[in-house]
This record gives sequence, C-alpha cells and structure tokens, in this order.
Amino acid sequence: MAEVGKPVVRKAAGVITSGDRITGVKTFFTKLHPGAMEFLDEQINKWLKDNPGIVIKRTDTTTGEVQAKKSEPNIIITVWY
Repeated sequence: MAEVGKPVVRKAAGVITSGDRITGVKTFFTKLHPGAMEFLDEQINKWLKDNPGIVIKRTDTTTGEVQAKKSEPNIIITVWY
C-alpha cells in the first residue's frame, strides 16, 4: 500500500519483440468419442512433426457443435503460433 503523498511506481509492461508475436493459427476438431480423439492426437502430432519451426504461443480448447449433416458436440482445439 502506498503512503499518502508518495507516487505509486508501476512497472512498464514487457515489450513484445517480433519473435514473441503470434503469426498463425491452426484449428483442430473432432467428435467426442475415444477413437476420434485418438485420431485428433495423431493429426496434431503429425502437424507438429511436419512443421518443426512452429513455436506454440497459446492454445485454447472448447466444446461446441460443428455444423454438418448431423450436428454433434465436438472438441475444438485452437493452436496459436
């Protein structure tokens, strides 16, 4: 807690260098059953092996319906790199 009359000193946010910036995004999704999720793992692993220069900055995971002939719940994984 700051004393009365003394200014509060705050640290500046870190500078983002070009190497820290997000340059792309890849989205993976599949139905929510074991076989499909195992296949999703294989897809993600293959994508990472095929792109060794990728540096993952962030990932997001959610569930939702993907529109198709029949809408079903899916797991959706977004990889920001």
